[in-house]
Amino acid sequence: MPQPQTPPAGPAEPPVRAAAVWAALDPLVGGAPLQVLDVGGGAGVFAVPLAQRGHSVTVVDTSADALATLRRRADLAGVGGLVRGVQGDADALGAVAGLDGGYDLALVHAVLEVVDDPAATLAGIAAALRPGGRLSLTAANRAGAVLARALGGHPVEAHALLGDRDPAPDRARTRLARRRFSPDELLTLVHDAGLQAGEWRGVSVVADLLESTSGADPDALRRLELELAGLSPYRDVATALHVVATRDTL
Repeated sequence: MPQPQTPPAGPAEPPVRAAAVWAALDPLVGGAPLQVLDVGGGAGVFAVPLAQRGHSVTVVDTSADALATLRRRADLAGVGGLVRGVQGDADALGAVAGLDGGYDLALVHAVLEVVDDPAATLAGIAAALRPGGRLSLTAANRAGAVLARALGGHPVEAHALLGDRDPAPDRARTRLARRRFSPDELLTLVHDAGLQAGEWRGVSVVADLLESTSGADPDALRRLELELAGLSPYRDVATALHVVATRDTL
């Protein structure tokens, strides 16, 4: 007797820490199908939910393992035909076929922290957008990192981050040595890439400061995150910064 087929999974509720990012994306992805470029999104945390909304998503990532996870996740969700994985570097998108200025939306989440040249990388991604296309950019917030290190009992590391220095200079140099940005630094990168930035918001103002065993009500925490994301001084100490920008039409 044939076994009943498991229906494709519906879009999962986004993690609380990403609530502000999804709140900003929702108005952009609620209409006609888009061509989306997700740079560094190999495991499909954003790509699969976007494909479930009917959008075609190309994911560029350096990790073959992450792209394999993406493929499994997309197939399980029933959107394998809408998701394409491409192995490549964020700072060498010119070598990736099909990234020549036709995308409606690009996601660049937690990428600029680890590339060799953030300005060149962002300019290359902007070039993959059509005129008027949108870019969703997140990057680690220096002020949030200072606060997190201080509350974690590491005041020496917090002080190093405050001066934009490596908090652990004796470790081996790897891609895990991340940059942090101030809002002004991030907005300058966006402007120099030929993009017009909207208002920046904080990502995970309080969620990352809570212990996993805190027992905080997730719905209440989500509402709080959405409220604080656009309010100073709270957004100023968020874990990450988020901005939606538009490619110039000229």
